[in-house]
Amino acid sequence: MRAFLAKIFLTALTMLAVFSAYGAEKVTFETHAPLTVAVGEAFRVEFSLNAKPDESTFSAPSFEGFDVLAGPAVSKGQRISIVNGSMDKTVEYKITYVLLPQAEGNVTIGSASIAVDGTTYSTDPVPVEIVREAGSGSSAQHGGSGGQSAAPDSGQTAAQGQLAKDDVLLRAEVSRTSVYKGEPLRVSFKLYTRVPIVGSQGESWPSFNGFWAQELDVNSVPRAGRETLGGKVYNAQVVREYLLYPQQAGKLVIEPAELTLLAQVVVQNSRNMDPFFGGGPDIYNVPRKVATQRVTVNVKELPAGAPESFSGAVGNYTMEATLPETHLAANSAATYTVKISGTGNLTFVQAPKLTLPGSFEQYNVKTTESLKSSVAGTSGYRQFEYPFIARAEGTYDIEPVEFSYFSPERMQYVTLRSKALTLDITPDAKGGGDAALVMQGRGMSKEEVKLLGQDIRFIKLGGAGLRPMRSPFLFSAAYWVLLGGILLLFAMAYVALRKRIRDSQNVALLRGRRANKVAVQRFRAAKHYMTEQNRHAFYEEMLRALWGYMGDKFNIPVASLTKENVREELHKRGVPAEDSQRFTAIITRCDEAQYSPVESSRMSDVYAEGVDLISHIESIIKR
Repeated sequence: MRAFLAKIFLTALTMLAVFSAYGAEKVTFETHAPLTVAVGEAFRVEFSLNAKPDESTFSAPSFEGFDVLAGPAVSKGQRISIVNGSMDKTVEYKITYVLLPQAEGNVTIGSASIAVDGTTYSTDPVPVEIVREAGSGSSAQHGGSGGQSAAPDSGQTAAQGQLAKDDVLLRAEVSRTSVYKGEPLRVSFKLYTRVPIVGSQGESWPSFNGFWAQELDVNSVPRAGRETLGGKVYNAQVVREYLLYPQQAGKLVIEPAELTLLAQVVVQNSRNMDPFFGGGPDIYNVPRKVATQRVTVNVKELPAGAPESFSGAVGNYTMEATLPETHLAANSAATYTVKISGTGNLTFVQAPKLTLPGSFEQYNVKTTESLKSSVAGTSGYRQFEYPFIARAEGTYDIEPVEFSYFSPERMQYVTLRSKALTLDITPDAKGGGDAALVMQGRGMSKEEVKLLGQDIRFIKLGGAGLRPMRSPFLFSAAYWVLLGGILLLFAMAYVALRKRIRDSQNVALLRGRRANKVAVQRFRAAKHYMTEQNRHAFYEEMLRALWGYMGDKFNIPVASLTKENVREELHKRGVPAEDSQRFTAIITRCDEAQYSPVESSRMSDVYAEGVDLISHIESIIKR
């Protein structure tokens, strides 16, 4: 029993949620009819409602210009969906008529009405264009039947030919073509179509030279419907809209906007003609480039004789001033508030001038605003707060705040004024009755006067008698000596660096300078082998030291390193022939001792003689 009651309770809650959601849904009542039909061609008109209507409250239009073949036929339906615990209910209520046009021309289906929960809803009138026959004009495109047949290779060409020049149009509509400087105007770019549009391939919008432009949200308010243009019925849609504020007087031009759209065209074909079902249509996307016309706006200069409080505001405004208390204590803060509301170029409205006595400290103006831009212009308010501190006691008369604007409707300047204000500033409770003094129009307390005696001294009279305590270092003798020394060091370092770079690029010179050092290292290695009694390694290292020294010192390639070439180079350097013979003898002894099984000479003698020879040759060459 409890389970049964729980199910009933749950069902009741569900139904309550359904009806609550249904009640909260916005009711819409619309008319659906084709854009163009042919004379003698029957078509359907549907009146669609998304709610359950009251009984017997539907009122049909007169259908003037049509013969009613059938109707009204009523169809009802509803759909309930639950997604993630959220329930949605959709109700569909349709009333259908079948009509037959009587004659060619533009005929309007009047407004129908119906009541829902005691509230009456009406449809908008819908124009329908009646053409002469089903195969003419663009009716074949919209109806999807009739029209011309095309071969497979000429289908796109046939679709382009079937799309008339005026089937897609783009127009620029301005709210007015003559305005004053600063007076807002609205420009709407409206697309007129008689064929379905399935996409866009590019767009270009004007830059609005001479205007300050603000784009409006065209999706917030539905701006689509049917309109008659040039005797033809179009589906019209506002695709973009701007508020323009002229910034200069004269003839200002709104350049054309350009769109490249893809129009969907249906072409009947005779390929694969079925004897029973007939041929199927082909659908083509035909690109069509449309552009608006140039629009010239006459911007008039504002009349002469503007008030001093005029700062460029144009429109219709009101001003509300919130005054501070009339009795204030010295050194206390207060705020003077001015609120300007209205419609116009409110974005450019500046803070009015507030004149305060010299003994008042005035701070930066704080601005708050609430603006809303719509097709009617910019409306809302801008509020200005003037904080100040009264420093000196006394009675002060504050001049009224003035705000002037130009009214295009009256074609004159309008000045708004706040009430006059008299402030009674009483002595500061903290400083006593005479704690504030007025000096040159500025309120100053006794404490400030005492402080002035401490931090500001009396002007010294007579000659200054100034003398420098010490001479500056800049441009002194020490400065020039130091600068010369730095330049000299820099020059020396530069010369040395250049010489080092040149020497490092001379491979022969570099080898000659390193020859003695490399030879000494090899003699040390030979001495090490001599200590270890390693005869073969000792003589091999001695040969490397002697031959290597001669090759590096005289830049002799290894392939040309022979005894004859060494003797020749030594002779060129002024080395005696005896030293050349000594070199040849030491080389011969090392060669024989290296490969002879019997020790022909002692290693210490060969080592000492080789070191002595290299040292002697090095000393001769360096002379």
